[in-house]
Amino acid sequence: MARAGLTVDRLVVAGAELADRVGFDQVTVAAVARGVGVRTASLYSHVKSSQDLRTRIALYALEELADLVAEALAGRAGRDALAAFADAYRDYAARHPGRYDATRLRLDPETAAGSAGVRHAQMARAVLRGYDLGEPEQTHAVRTLGSVFHGYISLEAAGGFSHTPVDPRQSWEWIIDSLDALLRAGGARAAG
Repeated sequence: MARAGLTVDRLVVAGAELADRVGFDQVTVAAVARGVGVRTASLYSHVKSSQDLRTRIALYALEELADLVAEALAGRAGRDALAAFADAYRDYAARHPGRYDATRLRLDPETAAGSAGVRHAQMARAVLRGYDLGEPEQTHAVRTLGSVFHGYISLEAAGGFSHTPVDPRQSWEWIIDSLDALLRAGGARAAG
């Protein structure tokens, strides 16, 4: 990338690609500068700090993942929507491990409120509309889905399932079936 071609957007993409290669925790202004072939000082006219760069990568990854999840959910409901939602996250984490880690970056409240993280929560609640859950059960369910999916994805990425002959995809499907049954039972309990 030529110095004249440096833009914030290009630096964010370069940082996201670097995160996928070396891990999000290794992304710094200096590392991105080396990757694009310029001096570190050249980047400071585009980003304030490594934390600013990491925040921008997190926002980029949240937006990218939200678009993929929305596409996966289109026209789906019930267990089909739950599976599409879960698979979109798992597939993204497998293809873009550094970017997926970036989506977990803690953002300040104002930045978080303006981010695609809001879309993620809205899509989770849209999936749950098919289960007829009221509050506070719907909030519990959103937290359960996030915890289960992120926990599984993190363990799988760390090689936590490589010690058994059972295919991790089978376990993933079992989890989705179990969550579907749990959510259906919760909706039936609320209706009864």
